[in-house]
Amino acid sequence: MKILVLDIGGTFIKFAVMNERAEFFERGKVSTPLNSRADFFDAIYKIFKSVEVAGIAISMPGIIDAERGICLKSSALPYNNGVNIVDELEKICGVKVTIENDANCAALAEAKIGSLADVSDGFVMVFGTMIGGAFIKNHEVHKGKNFLAGEISFSILNGKSFYKMCSVPALLKSYAQIKNLSIAEVSGEKFFDAVDAKENDALACLDKFTRQIAVQIFNIQVLLDVEKIAVGGGISEQEIFINSIRENLEKVYNSCEINFPRVKVVPCQFRNDANLIGALFRWQS
Repeated sequence: MKILVLDIGGTFIKFAVMNERAEFFERGKVSTPLNSRADFFDAIYKIFKSVEVAGIAISMPGIIDAERGICLKSSALPYNNGVNIVDELEKICGVKVTIENDANCAALAEAKIGSLADVSDGFVMVFGTMIGGAFIKNHEVHKGKNFLAGEISFSILNGKSFYKMCSVPALLKSYAQIKNLSIAEVSGEKFFDAVDAKENDALACLDKFTRQIAVQIFNIQVLLDVEKIAVGGGISEQEIFINSIRENLEKVYNSCEINFPRVKVVPCQFRNDANLIGALFRWQS
């Protein structure tokens, strides 16, 4: 059996045809429609019609009631607020459809067969346009009464929402300001090229960025007492990013008046595929 799996983001809809063993057969991506719900559903229908599948599994940003199939709130795609995505797509496509929050999907993949499979309690942080977060408790994604568990983008750090300080766009914006460049002139690739070249401004930006992340990781551990924290998103493929988080976290521990056990920080095993794999698992559940 083959399933169409969609990873919907604020810029692209990544899609893959996968089987029940999470093997990939086809891949692609299209731009995410930003203007209307009609365009959004039309884009998904066109992908669906281009493949032969028995169902659709969706990972998407926002506060998601996965059991009812409703997007309760989405900052990235506000036209979907309050919409029953599952009902609409099942009417259009005539196959079983499931949806789940993107960070919850990443956490599900990592908890089942990835970097968190060997622990009972863990946390996933996915860095992108926003910052996805998910809490793994007893090997399962813990969502909370209002589906808000793990929503760290909107937690407050130094008086600002966490995503405004530690999302990928926030990192690139800070570097652009230091270099007197427009944000359009700074890509992730350009920034990490500068880091690899040991440019002082880039290294300083990365250190400040990961220091703030390290403080948030410490807060998560104190509140939830997790065993591991897995870091995902495209930026997690940069080894220096993960190492910088670890170094700054060690500094936080060393400055603490209590000798807390160190939480282990690891990259998500499935990197950019974690959302797709987790969405497939959600469809199978």
